[in-house]
Parts: sequence; structure tokens; C-alpha cells
Amino acid sequence: MDKTPDQKLISAFQENKCWMIQPLAERMNYSIPSVRRFLSKTGYYSSFSHNGKWYTLTSIPRFSSKGLWFYRDIGFSRHGPLTQTLVNLVEKSTSGMTADHLGQLLRCRCHAVLVQLYRKGQLQRQKHGGSYVYLTTDPARADVQEKSLQTERAPLPAELAVQILVAFIQNPGVDLKQLTKSVFQKTGARISTEQIQMFFDAYGVKKKA
Repeated sequence: MDKTPDQKLISAFQENKCWMIQPLAERMNYSIPSVRRFLSKTGYYSSFSHNGKWYTLTSIPRFSSKGLWFYRDIGFSRHGPLTQTLVNLVEKSTSGMTADHLGQLLRCRCHAVLVQLYRKGQLQRQKHGGSYVYLTTDPARADVQEKSLQTERAPLPAELAVQILVAFIQNPGVDLKQLTKSVFQKTGARISTEQIQMFFDAYGVKKKA
């Protein structure tokens, strides 16, 4: 007995968690418009990376607390395409986010898209050191972000900055969360990953979030 289109679709995604539309149509032996209809009926996400060319079913991703899921180098977002994902991440951040920070989080370059969102009035930004910090356009939320940003902008004490750099030099592969833990264990100082990220941004140090 031949499989129904829905069964063929599910079978294809049991073989591979992500498909581009042309190979998927060939695998199912249907036209691309027909496969798009089947996807819409079943429910799907398109990738925010790779120009949205990859598809997965809504039942497959296990999203992080930030609404992100990666399959190999393909990124999917609960919030939709790259533009909506960037706006959402900035809106929910405590003190705004830089292009580098967002790029590391999303594993793709997003500077040009952020500039477009800023020019369209969907985000606002402030210069901090050698980078722009992107903030939400919601007045009340932006005020909270700006106040938090001003706190984080305060220069770190020299001895604490030295400890951060020493910890980084000793283990350059460590992530920011581990770095904050290491600094706390050595100094007892509680600092956020955002403060370390901004410290690195100010001095041109590249570090993964």
C-alpha cells in the first residue's frame, strides 16, 4: 500500500532532521509547490541561517532557553527568521547586545542585518567602546536596558581586569560562563558574562559567549 504524502514527509524527516526543498521534493517524488503545502499542513520551521533554505518539522527541534536550536551548522529559531530572532533577543536582553555577541550566539554574521533593523527603526543603538550596543525600541524596556548598560559600562577594577585576562590567557578555550566562575573562585567578585563580553569588546579580544 502506497504511503500518503504525510507519511512520506514524516519518513523523510526520520531519515534526516533537516532538508532543503528541492532534495525533499525529489525524495518524496512530488512537485515543490505540493511539498510546501504538505509542510504547511504538518507544521515546520525554516532556518534563520543559510537564507532560510533549510526546513525541519515543528516536532523535531529542542529549543534552548533563548529559543534556538542548531543541527550541525544550521540554525532554527522559535521566533522565526533572522530579523525577528535578532529583535527578540535584543528585546529580552538585560542591557542590549553587540553584533559580535549576537553573532556568536547565532553562529552567523548579522552585522548588516542589525544595521538594517536600526535604520528601519526596529532597534536602537548606542556606541560603547569600539562597538555598537543594540537596544529595544520599547521606551520602558529601553530605559531599563540603558540603566543596566550604564552599570556594566563602569570600568572594572584593575585587579579584576588582570584576573580576567590571566584566566583567559591560561585557558583561551574557556567560555564566558566558565570564565566568570573562575574569576569568582579566585577573587570572590561576582561579575556577569555581559560585563566580561563588554570588557573584551572594548579591548578587541574575541571570545565566544
